[in-house]
Amino acid sequence: MSPLDTALIVIDVQKAFDEWETGLQRNNPDALDRIVDLLTLFREIRAPIFHIRHAGQTLASRLHPDLPGHQVKDEAREGPGEPVLIKSVNSGFIGTDLEVRLRAGGIRSVVIVGVTTNHCVETTTRMAGNLGFDAKLVRDATWTFERTGPDGDHHTAEEIHAMTLANLSEEFAEIVTAAEVSVRLKPR
Repeated sequence: MSPLDTALIVIDVQKAFDEWETGLQRNNPDALDRIVDLLTLFREIRAPIFHIRHAGQTLASRLHPDLPGHQVKDEAREGPGEPVLIKSVNSGFIGTDLEVRLRAGGIRSVVIVGVTTNHCVETTTRMAGNLGFDAKLVRDATWTFERTGPDGDHHTAEEIHAMTLANLSEEFAEIVTAAEVSVRLKPR
């Protein structure tokens, strides 16, 4: 992984998730701070950053483009020249030109952060690995929410997050921390 062939992919860091936090337990309360740290690092080393946003297809979706929840959180706003790709499904690769842009830029490694660990982050990470990219999922720069399963079993956000990381580890991605990414990419 080097600054010359590594890109940061920031997935769905949108205001709709603030609304969900009022009623659901989430994990990684400092994840947004780690995302900001990585945005700062990638801007400093002039490595590419791709922002992915989810556009809900109905007004019932808090992520619909006409609703306030579609807006990106202020801390994770794109900078000049940083593309914003809009998707309507879980993967940042479906319905966007993300793969074309990565390949055209000579990108081999992708560092993935965002919301939620077990949905769009996981799906994008799986596809990145399947497409041959060296995917790095940043465990402390993503979060999820508690859920109740189909059998009525309750699963905490931390359990869901941990299981998602376990499912992705080694086969689809290397699981890393923001600090590890910084050490690997900062000039010495």
